[in-house]
Order: sequence, then structure tokens, then C-alpha cells
Amino acid sequence: MKDGFEPAPDGAEVSEATDVTYSDIEAAAQRLHEQAHRTPVMTSTTVNQITGSQVFFKCENFQRTGSFKFRGAYNALAQLCADQRQRGVLAYSSGNHAQAIALAGQLLHIPTAIVMPEDAPAVKLAATRGYGAEVILYNRQLQSREVLGQTLAQERGLTLIPPYDHPQVIAGQGTVAQELIAEVGELDLLLVCCGGGGLLSGCAISARTLAPACQVIGVEPKRADDATRSFHSRSLQTVHNPDTIADGARTPALGKYTFPLVLEYVNDMVTVSEIAILRTMFFLWERLKIVVEPTGALAAAALLEGVISAPHARIGVVISGGNVDLKQAGKLFARVNKPSKPKPPMPWARELS
Repeated sequence: MKDGFEPAPDGAEVSEATDVTYSDIEAAAQRLHEQAHRTPVMTSTTVNQITGSQVFFKCENFQRTGSFKFRGAYNALAQLCADQRQRGVLAYSSGNHAQAIALAGQLLHIPTAIVMPEDAPAVKLAATRGYGAEVILYNRQLQSREVLGQTLAQERGLTLIPPYDHPQVIAGQGTVAQELIAEVGELDLLLVCCGGGGLLSGCAISARTLAPACQVIGVEPKRADDATRSFHSRSLQTVHNPDTIADGARTPALGKYTFPLVLEYVNDMVTVSEIAILRTMFFLWERLKIVVEPTGALAAAALLEGVISAPHARIGVVISGGNVDLKQAGKLFARVNKPSKPKPPMPWARELS
């Protein structure tokens, strides 16, 4: 198996066995027991009234390192052999995977080095260094993190753990939906943000097993819509350094594992605008009293902005993370003209059966 992923040209076919199963997610849950937090599920009467649905927010902003990424990172590192652990691992990330790998390495006594963009949020850079990782900065406009990561891993003899396109990472992320459905019961819809597709793939596998009638919908920024285009065209599409505030969704493409998994297990993909992300982020801070980063608000934005409407449905929404630089939050919120309430929902094209 190749440890990294360099995106193919637009329209290229990606063929890879979809060899991540629910049994892998069950095994990951065992490894994560007493290591990862069982994050809370929150509800809001206001949100239920606005949407006409019963909505359950799975709050991964309360996970260790502030996002769901700890699940996949720990699951992957915990399965390394003694030699790999001694030599160490390398990862590339805009921030959340970086922190997750760094903490997992600290807990498992594995040296870690992380390739991060120079313009990564300061809070994510500081936290990654705080967990003991070596941070290697790069210019996202001039360098490919995938190529740089593969080169450094080979030169140093390190095991490369990519942020999403890795079976053990995907299995770890699938425990998010596993926990949600175990707590609240079967769902009609499950909305999950999508960058490289690791969280979306893993959650969709869990939903297919635990709630077969559940429709799983991935949500991307409009400015970084490669996965949505890939899903609807059924051929791999790419994007280069998209200009979106959702830094966790600036991935170039779905991967050789996540692309076929998304095609097999996900029911639909939608996109949301930058202002929709900001409005939703503001709403979640103000009304649910929780700190949510822009990427973490993607799935909620699709529901609260009316991109998805399913009255009377039971809807799960994954809040993927809360690692936002508080010094920048005021600047972000200044761009929002505070509405009295989110826009009324518009009909979703696909009715629930």
C-alpha cells in the first residue's frame, strides 16, 4: 500500500479495493476505549423548530485535541510495529490531524514530525508543538504537502500517516457515527463535513451497518467542491489551494481509499457558501454555546441554511472540530450580518422514502 496520495488529473479513474469494513471500525472502537472521549450529543429546541426536524449534534469539538482527528490518528499509530514506533512517523496537515498525530505519538511514545502550512491557524501550530511534535513549515502556494511529506518520510525512514486516505485512519473516524447511533438510535439523515473524505467514509460505513435506512450526505464548501463534483461525475476531480475559511476542507482531492468508499456508501453530496459557514458558526456559538471552527460548521450549515430540508426526520449532524483562533474569531464574525434566524429551509431534491 502507498502511504501517501498524489491526486490524479481531473476525470481520472481511481480503482482501489474498498477494504475498510464495519469490523475495522469495531476494532478501532476497542483500541480507542479509555483513550478517546465519548463526545456529547447536543440538541436544541430552537434548531428543531427552525428545521421542523429532530436534530442531534455529535460534538467532536469536545474530542481530545479539539476534533475527531484523534480517533483515526490513535487507531493508526496503535497498530505500528516496534520498529516503526522506534523510527517515528510523519504526517501532513493544516492543523487538526497534526495535533492528533502529535498527541497520539506522545501517548504511545512515538516520535512525530508534522508538515504544516506557514499560514496554518496559530492555535493549531502552537498546540501541535505543545504535544511534542517537530513542525516543518511549507508554503502551500509553492509546494505540495503530499510530495514534500513523501520525500521527507523516505529520507528519514519514517512511516507516513496521511490525514484521511489511510484504512486505519478511516476506521477510527467511523467510530463517530457508531457512537452517535448507539446513543440516539436510528437516523433518517446523517450530515457529515467532507475534506478528504476520511470522516465521511467511516461514518457512512457505520451508518450502513447500524441504520441501513439512513441517508448519508457529505457537505463541502462551494469553493472546495472537488468531492461533490467527483461524486456526481463518478470520476475523480481535484482542486488547487481553494480559498475557503474551512481550512480542514482545503484538501486537493478524495483519495484512492476514500473515493470508492464515498461512491459506495454515501447517498449525496452538497455544498455551502462561505457566508453560510460563517452564519452557522456564529449561530452555534451564540445559541448552543459551543466553540466551533469553520470546517466544523459545514454539516450544520447545510441544514440551517436550507440546502438540506427534511421535515419530521431524525437528523444527525457531525460537528467535526472546534480549533479556531479566538483572536481571529471576532474578525470572522464581523463579516456576518447577524440574522434574526437562519434562512427557512428549502425542499431537498431527494425525498426520504
